[in-house]
Amino acid sequence: MQNAHLSALEAKHAGLERQIVVESQRPSPDTRMLADLKKLKLKLKEEMAAI
Repeated sequence: MQNAHLSALEAKHAGLERQIVVESQRPSPDTRMLADLKKLKLKLKEEMAAI
C-alpha cells in the first residue's frame, strides 16, 4: 500500500516539475503560478520523505 502511495506522489511530483518547466519557458511566465507550483512540489517532496 505504501509503495502505491509513494508511486502516486512521485508521479504528481514529476507532473508538477513538467508544469514548472513549461511555465518557466514561456515568453512571459506567470510568477505567481510558478511559486504555487513550486510550493506544491515541495509539499509532495516532504510527504514522500516522511514515508
